[in-house]
Amino acid sequence: MKWLFISYTVPSNPSRARVFIWRELKKLGAINYQTVWVLPYSKEILDKAQSLREIIENYGGEVFLLEGKILNSDDEKKIINVFIDARNKEYREIINKCEDFFEEISNEIERQNFIFAEIEENEEELEKLKKWFKKVEKRDFVNAPLKKEAIEKLKKCTKLFEEFSKKVYKLKSKED
Repeated sequence: MKWLFISYTVPSNPSRARVFIWRELKKLGAINYQTVWVLPYSKEILDKAQSLREIIENYGGEVFLLEGKILNSDDEKKIINVFIDARNKEYREIINKCEDFFEEISNEIERQNFIFAEIEENEEELEKLKKWFKKVEKRDFVNAPLKKEAIEKLKKCTKLFEEFSKKVYKLKSKED
């Protein structure tokens, strides 16, 4: 497998530069392994890394980009496992938020809070969950095991939301 390795330094001030660069690397799906950031190589990732290079240099930093292979298969397995762990952590957060969503819908039904405002609020929350999942999925280069569970939880969220919405519309149409 071909990899992209990124090493950089930036001045300590302003601190927002370090935070910004760290966030951008995380958005790309990079992992920090020992002293270097690692990503699977692709033209798209390389283009984004080149753009990040310009930003780092504009902050007065230095960047070293290296494309290559990992020579020891055990080392490559370790790196792949770090990717799996990183994505599983993100999927676990989504799964937990789905559980919160289930509880929220359950509470609304229990309280018989069948109003349009609740549909809007829960629809926004469901859309946030779906967008978040898409972001994680995009940087999931290793097809992490918890992806399947996150997909199932999101399907359940969608189904519960649809059922809740139907109840609200049904009750509201009876009132009209």
